[in-house]
Amino acid sequence: MKLKDKVAIITGGASGIGKAIAERYTKEGARVVIADLNAKAAEELAKQFGNRALGIAFDVTRQESIDNLVATVVEEAGRIDILVNNAGIFAMAPIPEITRDQWHKLFAVNSEGKFFTMQAVARQMIRQGHGGKIINLASQAGRRGEPLVAVYCASKAVVISITQSAGLALIKYRINVNAIAPGVVDTPFWEFVDREFARYENRPIGETKRMVSEAVPYGRMGKAEDLTGMALFLATEDADYIVGQTYGVDGGNWLA
Repeated sequence: MKLKDKVAIITGGASGIGKAIAERYTKEGARVVIADLNAKAAEELAKQFGNRALGIAFDVTRQESIDNLVATVVEEAGRIDILVNNAGIFAMAPIPEITRDQWHKLFAVNSEGKFFTMQAVARQMIRQGHGGKIINLASQAGRRGEPLVAVYCASKAVVISITQSAGLALIKYRINVNAIAPGVVDTPFWEFVDREFARYENRPIGETKRMVSEAVPYGRMGKAEDLTGMALFLATEDADYIVGQTYGVDGGNWLA
C-alpha cells in the first residue's frame, strides 16, 4: 500500500472527484479526512471506510472553519501528511451579465479558499518538520478563456498560479505543491454545467454533454476514477522531485 498510515485531508471529499480520491487513498492505506460543506454526506462516507476515516463539516470560505479543520485533524490523527485541495464551485454567464456577487463567490471558493486552506495546512506541515504533499484541483478551464465561463476560468487560472508560487516557496520544507487539471468529468457537477449551457446556448438538455464527450480525443468524458491515479502518484514519494506543476488529466482534450 503506497499511502500506509498517511493522514490525508480531502476537501469537497463527499462527492464526485473528491469522493473517488478518498476511496482510492483508503485502499492504499491512508487515514482519510473527508471535509465537506455537506457534513452529513461527509460523515456517512467516512463511516463506509471504518474507523480510519473522519468526516468533518467544512466551509472553505470561512477562516475559522479552515483553522478548525487543521486543529481537529491534528488532535484526532496527530499530523497531516497530504492535502487534496479539491472543494470548488461553478457558474457561468455572458460577459455583459456577470455580477460582482458571482465573481466574488467563485473566487471566494475556488481561489481564495484554496489558497488559505493550503496556507493553513502548510503551516502545520512546517511545524511537523517532515514535509508533505499538497495537491490542488485546477481545471483545463484555467489554461484558456471560454466565452460563457470567464469567471470560472479566471478562478482556476489562479489555482495554477498559486500552485507554482507555493511550490517554489515550500519545497525548501520538503512540501511538494502540485496540481491536477481535469477536463470534462462525468459527475453530478457536470449535470448542472450541461443545464447551464442548455439555458444560455438554447440547446436541449444533454446536447452539450454529448458534444463535449465526442470531442475528447480519448473518446469519452472522464470519470472521477480517472483522476485518482495522478492524485495517488502526487501524494507518494515517487513525486518528491516534482515542484509546482499542473498535470492535465483530460483524455487529451487540452494540450499544455
